[in-house]
Amino acid sequence: MSYEKLFSRGSIGTMDLKNRIVMTAMGTGFARYDGEATDEIIRFYEERAKGGCGLIITEITRVDEETGIGLTNQLSISSDRAIRKLTELVDAVQQHDCKIMLQLHHPGRQTASIQIGGKQAVAPSGIACKVIGEVPREMTTTECEEMVQKFVAGALRAKMAGFDGVEVHAAHGYLINQFLSPYSNQRTDKYGGDFAKRFAFLEEIILGIQKVCGIAYPIMVRISASEYTEGGLTIEDAVAISKKLETMGVAAIDVSAGTYESNYAIMEPQQLAEGWKKQLAKEVKKNVTIPVVAVNNIKRPAFAEKLLEEDVCDFIGIARGQLADPEWANKAYMGNDVLIRKCLGCLHCSYSVVLSKPLQCTVNPRLGRETRYNDANLVQNGTGKKIIVVGGGPAGMQAAMVLAKRKFAVTLLEKSNALGGLVKTAEVPPHKEMLGEFIKTQLAELELHNVEVKLNVEATADIVKKLNPYGVVYAVGGESIVPNSIPGIFKGHVWTANDVLTHKVSLAEKKIAVIGAGVTGLETAEVLAEKNQVTIYERDSEIALGLNGVVKMFLLNSLAEKNVVINTNHLLKQVEDTSITVLKDNLKEITAEVDAVVLAMGVSSNKDRLKEFQNEFHHLLVVGDAQKPGQIYDALKTANDKAFAFN
Repeated sequence: MSYEKLFSRGSIGTMDLKNRIVMTAMGTGFARYDGEATDEIIRFYEERAKGGCGLIITEITRVDEETGIGLTNQLSISSDRAIRKLTELVDAVQQHDCKIMLQLHHPGRQTASIQIGGKQAVAPSGIACKVIGEVPREMTTTECEEMVQKFVAGALRAKMAGFDGVEVHAAHGYLINQFLSPYSNQRTDKYGGDFAKRFAFLEEIILGIQKVCGIAYPIMVRISASEYTEGGLTIEDAVAISKKLETMGVAAIDVSAGTYESNYAIMEPQQLAEGWKKQLAKEVKKNVTIPVVAVNNIKRPAFAEKLLEEDVCDFIGIARGQLADPEWANKAYMGNDVLIRKCLGCLHCSYSVVLSKPLQCTVNPRLGRETRYNDANLVQNGTGKKIIVVGGGPAGMQAAMVLAKRKFAVTLLEKSNALGGLVKTAEVPPHKEMLGEFIKTQLAELELHNVEVKLNVEATADIVKKLNPYGVVYAVGGESIVPNSIPGIFKGHVWTANDVLTHKVSLAEKKIAVIGAGVTGLETAEVLAEKNQVTIYERDSEIALGLNGVVKMFLLNSLAEKNVVINTNHLLKQVEDTSITVLKDNLKEITAEVDAVVLAMGVSSNKDRLKEFQNEFHHLLVVGDAQKPGQIYDALKTANDKAFAFN
């Protein structure tokens, strides 16, 4: 066994846990529209329980149907009707020696009227959340008392469904957090004013749950140990809240941070290091004797072990890490860290939920689709038949791994001297090192499943045909777009983003025009701006489409610090030896002096080469950018699904 502390037993109240790994709550969008649990959400949580997690906390589960919906397809515990399917969920998780708690939630002002049937959101005070931009209605004293009872009723239903305990969500700027914080609570009745009155709403909920569920029924409370907002809760407030909760008999404190107005602290993008806010949990732990669970942007088991060794917390909260790999815990226990598909911090997960899509993960194409795409459904009918995979990017490696698990004899051919495709360049910009970790994991997967890899092979259709394969996976990555219609585009000082990120060219003390403000363009500009004066030109009005807003904010702040100028609605028309001409706002041509031009205009697939393979092979799978240029998630999803279904 690796990681002695991480895999030591522990207790939260009356719950005996097999290890210190807690899957903390994260919205999924897998429930039915009316909030009932589905087979998909049951299988989702069961996979993490099978994967070795000690305790699972469900996603935000609403206690109120009138104003309590904060997420499309969010779980509900607001009526007895929810109990039947939630009992199935509990049974599915507990059979794997994993405990499960239900998280009780109300968004307060952090929901939009469109989510609650056009009604006005409710809150302690009529103060708008700056992110939502809608002024909520201040709850009456009677409404506050009634809402307390809705939380209590939700807890009782959770106990009836068999949950091992409940977590009261008093963090992240949601309703209970709003009562606790002087920033959002300006009431003058018994629920507002000094600390004791602001605490009263949460206090009544805890006392109510203890009354109906019994004093021994485990209650955990999630808090924001700092709101990172002027006038909001501080670590001193968090300590006071935690100490008060301990005296009331709460079983544990789950320490997080932030609100929607400081959502970077909740979402923790790739720009924030593992453990960046560990001091918050450590301060809470110093002041209470009950267990502390802490989320800290954890990706690696070794870092989780380090937090326990440093006495930062008693239990490790890791949600996104177990989205990326449901076997995170089991692989860590066996010392197979390299086989863990680690969270990239790209926030594709939260971005998908914001768009009202089911939860997705860049590196896990099976996420949320476990009822279909699981190893039990993987038909192992390859019987040693030969498969040739052409292209060693993420899509090619994913397809190779799935087909090898199906008992095909897989050989992967890559034209360069290393696997990874365009991801090898994508990991170069700052804070993208986890992409390199992902490639290492894919390489380990290929080795584990005996995929033969041949590098420096330019695999034409004729060469592949001579190998006499049963089937071929065409996973040739996209090529940088270089529009030959633009005069001067092939001049010697014009490069692609790929040229820069692969160090084919080194530029210093130059005036550089980066053409394109997609993710690649912005990140390439960030690299170039270390030693150059950089201006970005984007033909459209929007930049970095498809990038999570929090990641985008950090990236734009970095570019601003490096004095990078971004010009939208600027279309490149011509490249001269020392200048470029761009069309501004589709009205006026302007000229800018440059020493070099870097093209970040996207990628396209080589259709002619693809046709050669289509003409030669009947059993042909086209995956990744070869099918349609897109993000890593798209490439892995097409590769996984086609390899899964291949006959």
